[in-house]
Amino acid sequence: MKVYHAPGTRSIRILWLFEELGLPYELETFTLGSPDMRADEYLKIHPMGRVPALDDGEVTIFESGAIVEYVLAKYGDGALVPDQASPDFAAYLQWLHYAEGMLMPPVNTIVVEKFFLSEEQRNQVNIDRATKLLTRMLGAVEQRLADRDYLAGEFSGADIMSGHATIVADRLGADTSDKPNVVAYIARLKDRPALQAAYAAAE
Repeated sequence: MKVYHAPGTRSIRILWLFEELGLPYELETFTLGSPDMRADEYLKIHPMGRVPALDDGEVTIFESGAIVEYVLAKYGDGALVPDQASPDFAAYLQWLHYAEGMLMPPVNTIVVEKFFLSEEQRNQVNIDRATKLLTRMLGAVEQRLADRDYLAGEFSGADIMSGHATIVADRLGADTSDKPNVVAYIARLKDRPALQAAYAAAE
């Protein structure tokens, strides 16, 4: 399988997933914003010219959450997903999707304002509002982790999705000063050998 990746993007989630599962993968790395991402050949794989995308022979798929679900369903052999009969299964689905539904929208605003707009174009009101919202979104993560190490029982795909988003939120300045569970969670995730291997492969 080939993973299309660019440093500093959500595609690190897919490398992390493959490293957790011990699955081999071929990596094609773009520089973010490279014209190669808008080339006709790549637009056939991802019509928006973004990452991540996965080429699995006759199947191509994009969107990190969809790729996580696809790989776990097809190749995970039950790993990183609670059994459907488990009370953790509904929580798994919820936190799998919390990443893109709640955490990443304010992240997107902050990233665009801080890194893609010139200083003259930047709107500090938008940055402050998004940072405040992101801090609120982490409040639910803090509450969820009050009596557990991971979001849905054992470490799962939900932690790859929302855990990554939590790491990014902290890096972008969300206030975690009153969120000890989130701080400990981030440290726990960063200590995982598979995430460290993903970061090393992504450089």
